[in-house]
Amino acid sequence: MRTSINRPPTPEPEDDREQQPTFQETINIKLIESGEKERLKELLRERLIECGWKDEMKALCRAYVRKKGRNNVSVDDLVQVITPKGRASVPDSVKAELLQRIRTFLASTAI
Repeated sequence: MRTSINRPPTPEPEDDREQQPTFQETINIKLIESGEKERLKELLRERLIECGWKDEMKALCRAYVRKKGRNNVSVDDLVQVITPKGRASVPDSVKAELLQRIRTFLASTAI
């Protein structure tokens, strides 16, 4: 890039082409457009309630609040503490069922 006293530097030419969405973004778009994402979220909610996961997370939250004191805990604190435990404790059977539903969806849409 050359500059002079009388003129500003010439900018590099920008790539004006639109970026193509990644494969993951394409799948997410298809899931949303078809309404399958909402159905999968509802299935996940049902399965987590059925297996007792939701009650377990609620108990962990209550125990943390009791330990720290009601006035010393924010929602962000709870999310930060509970999220790793919550993700790790989702039953494998629930994960497998959701994964199978996603695979079936992908096979039927031929992405």
